[in-house]
Amino acid sequence: MQDAALRLKALMEQLLGAPLPVRIRAWDGSEAGPPESPVLVVRNRRALRRLLWKPGELGMARAWVAGDLTVDGDLYAVLDVMAELVWERGEDARTLREALRDPEVRAAVWGLVRMAGPPLPPAPPREEVRRHSHLHTKRTDRRAISHHYDVGNDFYEIVLGPSMVYSCAYWDSPDGTLEDAQRDKLGLVARKLDLKPGIRLLDVGCGWGSMAIHAAREYGVSVVGVTLSQEQAAYARKRVAEEGLTDRIEIRVQDYRDVTDGPYDAISSIGMAEHVGSDRYLEYARDLFALLKPGGRLLNHQIGRRPWRDESGYEIDEFIDAYVFPDGELAPIGGTVSQLETAGFEVRDVESIREHYGLTLRRWVANLEAHWPDAVRLTSPGRARVWRLYMAASALAFERNRIGVNQVLAVRTPESGASGMPLRARSWN
Repeated sequence: MQDAALRLKALMEQLLGAPLPVRIRAWDGSEAGPPESPVLVVRNRRALRRLLWKPGELGMARAWVAGDLTVDGDLYAVLDVMAELVWERGEDARTLREALRDPEVRAAVWGLVRMAGPPLPPAPPREEVRRHSHLHTKRTDRRAISHHYDVGNDFYEIVLGPSMVYSCAYWDSPDGTLEDAQRDKLGLVARKLDLKPGIRLLDVGCGWGSMAIHAAREYGVSVVGVTLSQEQAAYARKRVAEEGLTDRIEIRVQDYRDVTDGPYDAISSIGMAEHVGSDRYLEYARDLFALLKPGGRLLNHQIGRRPWRDESGYEIDEFIDAYVFPDGELAPIGGTVSQLETAGFEVRDVESIREHYGLTLRRWVANLEAHWPDAVRLTSPGRARVWRLYMAASALAFERNRIGVNQVLAVRTPESGASGMPLRARSWN
């Protein structure tokens, strides 16, 4: 009798205390749930064992990465209806221990145990990183960066497209091209920093060199770009040589904490500060402050999260930490501004471009899906699944205002108080 989906649906609804918002297709071919709803495919019993041994987000992620759990149809639709139940529980969610005090919940768990088969815990997918601390030493940061960025430049070419910019684009219209939007973002950063011929720019977390090349080619700037990724640096140096800009751009494999050849006229930090960590953020801000000359500007482009009532209860997202950005931390924009000010900066402008990141991520997902066989060949099926899930879920998180992205323009204002800023600060738009 093919009834696994019906039994699974009943047990899940008992466990959740609410109707299941998706249709389930089980390993025996059975289906249950609203006919017009998106379909969550439970391909084998191992998916249940993963959820039982690691309830919540990480168990779901392991099942997805291993291919035990998948979606038939629109991934965004499934994530959208499941978000409140799994990915966006927030600080008011019951803990598992609290939930198990409910006799109905305990009964549902035991029902799932019986369906799951042998009680041995499945091994985590090989793509998972084991994290034991979040110290943000130079050694651990180097390993974390390598895990994320040394996936392969060919893979990132598929996802990012010709711009090779791995941060939020700046869209004039949702119908525009990703390449134009990324070019416009680099131009926006350059104008905020007031780049001019002859000045020195430090690009912290320079990626594949796009900002450095744009600044040198379009504004005549001398650039030092630093990254911890060997693969990024090799790719960036090749692009710099092809552009004929080796006399203006130096790409280093170097921790920002080891940069000692300041002062610089300007510093760009685009999508890098998320890797710094809350315990090290003030050190990061002070280091950049020290590397700027008086009157120099910092453009800090950083993802932020909504604040918690009790910030001590905030924990790093399990899926992101284990599979995407090991040791990555998000902070509310208010905390970021405060840390920059404590380091000595005068914060002159804060611009939220949250909606722009949803548009950017959806284009990256479309690129990945359009070249899926190549992406799998260049990495692994599990790694490709990781990127598809995290980018699609992140797009929804930005669109729902769960997280945001902000450009903070700060100045090392001298004692004279002459910041060098225009009277109408947003003259760059």
